[in-house]
Amino acid sequence: MFGTESSLSMFLNTLTPKFYVALTGTSSLISGLILIFEWWYFRKYGTSFIEQVSVSHLRPLLGGGVDNTNTSSSSNSSGDTESSRQSVSECKVWRNPLNLFRGAEYNRYTWVTGREPLTYYDMNLSAQDHQTFFTCDSDHLRPADAIMQKAWRERNPQARITAAHEALDLEECATAYILLAEEEATTIVEAEKLFKQALKVGELCYRRSHTLQHHGSQYEAQHRRDTNVLVYIKRRLAMCSRKLGRTREAVKMMRDLMKEFPLLSMFNIHENLLESLLELQNYADVQAVLAKYDDISLPKSATICYTAALLKARAVSDKFSPEAASRRGLSTAEMNAVEAIHRAVEFNPHVPKYLLEMKSLILPPEHILKRGDSEAIAYTFFHLQHWKRVEGALNLLHCTWEGTFRMIPYPLEKGHLFYPYPVCTETADRELLPTVFHEVSVYPKKELPFFILFTAGLCSFTAMLALLTHQFPELMGVFAKAFLSTLFAPLNFIMEKVESILPSSLWHQLTRI
Repeated sequence: MFGTESSLSMFLNTLTPKFYVALTGTSSLISGLILIFEWWYFRKYGTSFIEQVSVSHLRPLLGGGVDNTNTSSSSNSSGDTESSRQSVSECKVWRNPLNLFRGAEYNRYTWVTGREPLTYYDMNLSAQDHQTFFTCDSDHLRPADAIMQKAWRERNPQARITAAHEALDLEECATAYILLAEEEATTIVEAEKLFKQALKVGELCYRRSHTLQHHGSQYEAQHRRDTNVLVYIKRRLAMCSRKLGRTREAVKMMRDLMKEFPLLSMFNIHENLLESLLELQNYADVQAVLAKYDDISLPKSATICYTAALLKARAVSDKFSPEAASRRGLSTAEMNAVEAIHRAVEFNPHVPKYLLEMKSLILPPEHILKRGDSEAIAYTFFHLQHWKRVEGALNLLHCTWEGTFRMIPYPLEKGHLFYPYPVCTETADRELLPTVFHEVSVYPKKELPFFILFTAGLCSFTAMLALLTHQFPELMGVFAKAFLSTLFAPLNFIMEKVESILPSSLWHQLTRI
């Protein structure tokens, strides 16, 4: 149990320089492996493995369990409830209002690059949307609708297309035409033809169900489904016109659709309208749409916030100079433009790097997370050209966007103009975006955990010791012995005191243990 100073010195003298080289080298190797694993785990999951294990398993064992103080929690319950409710709503995944066509656009990208632009999670959400919008409980009464009900649940794309053809062999079916337009058509022209056929059938079904909707819940469900089908077809036809260069026609179709079905805001048709109006450079109408939809009671989007910023920037960007502004200060119009940019950046801080082409774009997903990287990609993919068209707008954005982060409280417990930035965006974006060839943008940037810094320092220190021991074995041996002697000096002092106090017979018995 105890050892004397002479036995410790004898042990240290038996250690050769090779032992110290092996010791420091092994320590450096082990700490290096831990560092590599910690870094990989942090990059993949955004947290430290050692820290996670410590919090999950060790803290309860050490008595750091649940805090039983209920007074503070009860006083803050209302605020926490409101915050959590807002967080859940902001982390909701939304259908991308400008989503591309699978057959004519996504599949063409796959044929050219060999990459899959859509994740399984994204396509599964689309399958759920299709079942919600295009099916109802009475589909089994019509053979074609019964086939399509199974087709929307089918995972294999070719099986879905085959089922759609089978449904059309039985009778005219609007949803079958929709599926073929979305997935089989290889060009936008082909997709438009199929959607026009779907429109004829869809309008007939809509008029029939409209007259019968009050005859019972079954007919009401049919009418709701037929309404969703008709709105979807008209919106996609408008998008086909926009893609084929008939932008004025697309704007008219979107306006008519919004007048005919004003309550169906779930499709966010106003975002399609804003993009088309920007293409026409009809900025007065863009402002009118923004005045209607940029309302405090409505959920915001990157399209709303950044389009508002673009219009404000357009008024001053052609004459804006950062040098002149620093000398004379910002004018009222310039201040309004900068504030609009700060507002947009606070809502979605990922967009500027894509607009300024500091980060490469990919095809947008079929679903987006508001304030997330997926929404930033979807917005920039369609709106970058509109920012480039306004002279000086990107320069103004480049000079001012980073100033936003000086106004947001840190850490992000509180927002400035919006609710605090939700913590769930990174996880959801990693599910929505193809991380194989796209690095997901993360905000705020995570600081390196303590254990990564600690293992990095330990690895570097032990590697340096191993190198010095290999180069100067005799000198490092002397240093090691001196260090260990100094380290054990307090213990030797205590043992000497104990030896002087205890009887010699008892001391010899203890040293033999």
